[in-house]
Amino acid sequence: MKTRGINHLAMVTNDMEKTVRFYRDVMGFPLVGAIGGNPNGLRARHYFFETGPNSTIAFFEWAGAEDFHKPAGLEAAGQVQFDHVSFDVETEEELLELQAQLEAAGQEVTTVVDHKFIHSIYFHDFSGIALEASVWIHNPTGKAPDYSNVNVFADPNPVPALQEEMDKARLVESNG
Repeated sequence: MKTRGINHLAMVTNDMEKTVRFYRDVMGFPLVGAIGGNPNGLRARHYFFETGPNSTIAFFEWAGAEDFHKPAGLEAAGQVQFDHVSFDVETEEELLELQAQLEAAGQEVTTVVDHKFIHSIYFHDFSGIALEASVWIHNPTGKAPDYSNVNVFADPNPVPALQEEMDKARLVESNG
């Protein structure tokens, strides 16, 4: 397997609105994808923020998840909020090769999951750490967000911070 780095690091939040306002507005990471509440069965919101070319930090919104406060670089006390890490592969063929490699090694691995803008497989390492490998199908990084792309912005009930951006984009488009 040849990776190009981290596709996305998946974290957990209990408040997507605050998460969008922090990562987009404070950190300056463009919100480049939003899924959830869609027909493929994902009930939770799952939003992606670009951190660099081909790389994102993503958040699942899990109602009731406890906040986690830990100073960077210091030991953790209590529970840690982490979901999984996704490795970025360049092609669908490489994704399928990794899937076959994992199966040959006796590792459980999912079928390819179509998230509309990325295809992914899910598996665990020997310690039970949740891992994913993903290939961009419609890479939203490195360009202005396209809020009209329903494959990338597929949350039918977006948080207000995202809805504001979508409304602004529609206004510009209609006046443009």
